[in-house]
Amino acid sequence: MNEQNENDEISLKELIEKAQEWFSYLVSQWKIIVLAGIIGAAIGLTYSFIKKPVYTATLSFALEDEKGGGGLGGALGLASSFGLDLGGGGGSIFTGSNLTELFKSRSMVEQTLLTAVTYEGKNISLAEMYIQNNGWRDSWENKPNFKNIKFLPNADRKNYSRAQDSILGVMYADLSTNGLSVGQKDKKIAIISIDVNSTNELFAKYFTEALVNEVSDFYIETKSKKSRENMDILERQTDSIRRALNGAITGVAVANDNTFNLNPALNVRRAPSARRQVDVQANTAILTELVKQSELAKVTLRKETPLIQVIDSPILPLHKERFGKAKGILLGGILAGFLTLLVLIMRRVLKQLV
Repeated sequence: MNEQNENDEISLKELIEKAQEWFSYLVSQWKIIVLAGIIGAAIGLTYSFIKKPVYTATLSFALEDEKGGGGLGGALGLASSFGLDLGGGGGSIFTGSNLTELFKSRSMVEQTLLTAVTYEGKNISLAEMYIQNNGWRDSWENKPNFKNIKFLPNADRKNYSRAQDSILGVMYADLSTNGLSVGQKDKKIAIISIDVNSTNELFAKYFTEALVNEVSDFYIETKSKKSRENMDILERQTDSIRRALNGAITGVAVANDNTFNLNPALNVRRAPSARRQVDVQANTAILTELVKQSELAKVTLRKETPLIQVIDSPILPLHKERFGKAKGILLGGILAGFLTLLVLIMRRVLKQLV
């Protein structure tokens, strides 16, 4: 037992001696460590000058709540009694988290990049603006596959080449990973915020506004698609019945003219007029119901649009985050000093092993 305690004391003593030995070694290398720290601080300061500031464009919006049917519920019920589905509330395809994911989807981001904007007196797409901001044109001078590629505003995305698809894919990956953030800042508040980060202030603003417009148009079109189709069908049926009714009314008048001053005993000659009169009454009843349903369809469609209400839009100047000089000096010095310590320790360990 005493021998075990003595061994423990020896081990502890050796450990302290080792620590003192390492400390003395590192202190003896203070010139190298300080020099590395100064170099690192200089590099950090240089980086703070080179690093472009990052601008953040923020837009907030509220989604119209369609849970309550209100007085329209009775009207929709009346329409359904005639066997017609007017679309109701449009479903919940893009609500909540689905809507936020829609903003970050590749199709919406890429379509937004093809939106036309005015930049430096020229009408270009946001994709071209992104390319200019990142200096990609200069690096493409010696690449024939990319040198002559252009992204015209409002171009048909389906006609793009493989190289264009690849470039748009890189843009999407960068924006979705580093530049675009969508979500609720507070779960208790049903207001969604969009943040877009870019080293180009105008690009951040233009892209944010264009993305919201693109998603809003797609969202409205998708959510009201069923109601719009039903309304179009009703309008075509209404026009068709109205033409038939006008023809029946004309037919009654013609038949009456043919039987003017006819012998009352010849009833068979009055049959065409009677049949036309039945057509007029039937088409009048059908037209009345179709007009009712058509108006209900229009009310339903108006109820479902607009679906996105913008609350706050990005206003220049945008919030700017710059890599500060003090931060660069501090981080550069600490990182360089730490790496130097690791190198010195590894070098001494390797010498001892040899």
